[in-house]
Formats: sequence, C-alpha cells, structure tokens
Amino acid sequence: MTRRVRFRGPDGVHEAAVEQLPVEPLDPETLELPEPYELLMPVEPPEVWCAGVTYERSRDARVDESTIKDVYTLVYDAERPELFLKDAACRRTVGPGRPIGVRSDSSWDVPEPEIGLVLGEGGAIAGYTIGNDVSSRAIEGENPLYLPQAKLFAGACAIGPAVLVADGAGAVFDIHLRILGPGGEELFAGETSTARMQRSFEELVSWLRRDNPVPAGSVLLTGTGLVPPDDFTLEPGQRVEIHVPGIGTLVNPVGRAADLIAEER
Repeated sequence: MTRRVRFRGPDGVHEAAVEQLPVEPLDPETLELPEPYELLMPVEPPEVWCAGVTYERSRDARVDESTIKDVYTLVYDAERPELFLKDAACRRTVGPGRPIGVRSDSSWDVPEPEIGLVLGEGGAIAGYTIGNDVSSRAIEGENPLYLPQAKLFAGACAIGPAVLVADGAGAVFDIHLRILGPGGEELFAGETSTARMQRSFEELVSWLRRDNPVPAGSVLLTGTGLVPPDDFTLEPGQRVEIHVPGIGTLVNPVGRAADLIAEER
C-alpha cells in the first residue's frame, strides 16, 4: 500500500506519495524533511471524531480513574459504542513535529495513541493514519459529563505523519508508544495491536454515520489500548513518539495548551 504525505515547499503546499517526494526525508519513519521543506498533516480533516473504550485496557484504566465505576464497563459491553467529536476545522489538531498541549487546570494528562481512519465518500475507509487523542484523565475521572473539557483544548489532537492508502483488505496494526523526557530519557514505553479491539473499524464507522452527516475527509480515531501507569502525567518538555509499522512515526513535543493559544494571537 502507498503512503501519502502533504508538505510545504518553496512553491507552496503539495501532496505526494512518499517515494515521489522531491527530497529525501531525514528519517524514513518520521518523514521529517530538510529545510526549506516542511511536513504537514497528511490530511486536514473537516472533523475529527473519536471512539472510546474499544480496548479492554482502556476500559480498565477508565474504571480505575473514575469516581463512577459502572459507566465504562457498561459502554464496553454495549451494542452502541462511545463516540464523540474531538475537533472541527483543525482548530485543535496539529501535525508531525508540532506541540501537543496539556491543560492548566488538569493534574493528570496522557497521550492516547490510536489508528485514525480517513473517511471517503459514503463513509468508505480511504486510508489509515496515526492519531494522538491527548486527554485529561483527572477531569474525566472526576465526572464523565466533563468529557468535552477532558478532550477539547488547544493541541489536544495530533495526526500524521502519512496516510496509508487502503487497498480494500482487512488491516491489523501494531502500535508502539514511547514517551521521552527533556533529556531524551525514556519515561514510558508500551505496545498493543488493533487485533485486541472489541469492535471492528467498519462497525465504528457505521455507528458514527448513523443519522450523522460526517463529511468526506474526516478522521475517526478508533480508541487506545495503551495507557501509561497512574503515576505518570504529560509535562511540557517531554516528547511523544507513536510508531505504527507501514505508516511511520508520529512525533510531537509537549507544551502548555494556553501557550499554544497565545502563539496564535
């Protein structure tokens, strides 16, 4: 299958297959490009949606964090999945190498490495990318009704570095996560596989589009099966690396959400 990227060069923004790039990437996994070229989000989704509690590990972690114990077990076993809108118009979504944010009013924040489904016309799965559904476990754990505040803030989502074009066959992906400290020391590492998901990609897309006009080009993040230990929280100065063989490695430094807003002004 083909990996496609978007990049900015001296004469504007372009899209190309990785093997057709005008310059050699500095790293074959992150696809970082030499100056003056800049790697962009491989797609600018009009909407980003997320599915939650699709792995047993995610269910267990959210039961542990929550003061209301039954809700996540119920949704894990239910016919209807948890789905929520993460972003629209890329206001909170960043690409490779750009900072992801943590909230100033949260004491416990984590990355959530996921496979993102790029949706085409009619909800067809057109491709796959890597997503990071950055979340405040402290806010959501206090009350599930605080989910929007736990999930929506500046730099709360990252996607990239490429889109693996779907070829119509069923796809299974291994997902590897590393979190590095300011000095490059490894703070956490783990891996999982989409083979451990409770629901299929197609099932999640079907529920998402039920009576819901999701535009083509949107991305659906399919849930995480990797959760750092309870004594870990994201901090500015750290770096998150999510590697999926066949797609590449999504790398993002960690910053403060409030600082990301200030930079836009």
